[in-house]
Amino acid sequence: MDAPSAQLHTEIRDSVVRAFATRRPLLHHLNADTSWLLQIPRPASAVNYGSRIYYNILIDPWFIGGQSDVAKWFSQQWHATESAVKSVAEVEELARQVEILAGGLNLGRNRGRRKALKEEEETFVDAVAISHEFTDHCHKDTLLEVHRDVPVLATEKAASLISSWNHFRTVITTPTFTEENPDWRDYSLTPLPAWLSITRLTASADALYYHSALLITFATHPFLSATPKKRSSLHIYGDDPSSTISGTDAAECVIYTPHGIPASALTPIGLADPPLHTLAFLHGLHDVKISAAQQLNLGAKNGLQAQRILQAKYWVATHDEIKQGGGVIAWFLRRKVWTLEDALKEAKVEAEGGDTVMGGTEFEDVNFETVDNGESRILH
Repeated sequence: MDAPSAQLHTEIRDSVVRAFATRRPLLHHLNADTSWLLQIPRPASAVNYGSRIYYNILIDPWFIGGQSDVAKWFSQQWHATESAVKSVAEVEELARQVEILAGGLNLGRNRGRRKALKEEEETFVDAVAISHEFTDHCHKDTLLEVHRDVPVLATEKAASLISSWNHFRTVITTPTFTEENPDWRDYSLTPLPAWLSITRLTASADALYYHSALLITFATHPFLSATPKKRSSLHIYGDDPSSTISGTDAAECVIYTPHGIPASALTPIGLADPPLHTLAFLHGLHDVKISAAQQLNLGAKNGLQAQRILQAKYWVATHDEIKQGGGVIAWFLRRKVWTLEDALKEAKVEAEGGDTVMGGTEFEDVNFETVDNGESRILH
């Protein structure tokens, strides 16, 4: 490497290191569709010297090969764009490199201790979250690459399916976050850390929970209150008096809804106590239907309504890959490709007065992000 190239390499690396030093969540798009790695910085009180900085959640992984629901003659799809990440091993390496750049793995010091930790930590994936039982979200071949000790949180049907593979030691049915129990800490199920919960939001009229969302909630700051709060009675291992959390500080959340979720189903977020700040809202722009009979992906217009309620700092498009398809169902799929600008224009036309709703100042602070295949974002 010549001197100018070496200098550029050093400057880029230094810039990345400075960015990671902010200790903010990282979001990585692993394919062109809807597979993600969310890296959440652990609270300072949960990071020991030499231990990892990030808690890594793998969401709906499907990297290579096809997916089929019901039967291949009925529906089968393949990625039209080659996935940037092609295996769980590559996810592991991505997470490892981030830890090195963030200073979480001090490879040059305490080599004996690091070797012992490496042997103990056989995976950098800390949890897997599955939003639906459909095989573009719950892809068996990809999931079987994940270390069996990694806990999986999945919807009821997906959890039953995954359990039938006899691969993972811990498969948990994701609880539903409700306004009747608005404290996110009550949903922190063992073996998740006490400062993190993974739940879901559902719509009352959605019997199949197709238009639901994953709600990933976390407190990255130390709990300051002296009054501890017991871990959830929902957890599957009975009472554990040593597992307590404390404090009443507001937490942040990431809402992931690959098919979209009706705005009316977001009521529990506004009623959360302690309050929840929506850091990122993952909702696609494309409107996808099976003829006129069944709405699949709700698209940009629904996303605008939901974002108006959530006021998420980042709105990130997901599940908008136009995949290669086969089978009977492919003949009936109807897709309308929206841009955010087009959705805003139509919303203004539909709104009474033409310019009083959506598209004005209420979206000035929203960072709409198109995070492409293989791209990453720091969620400041």
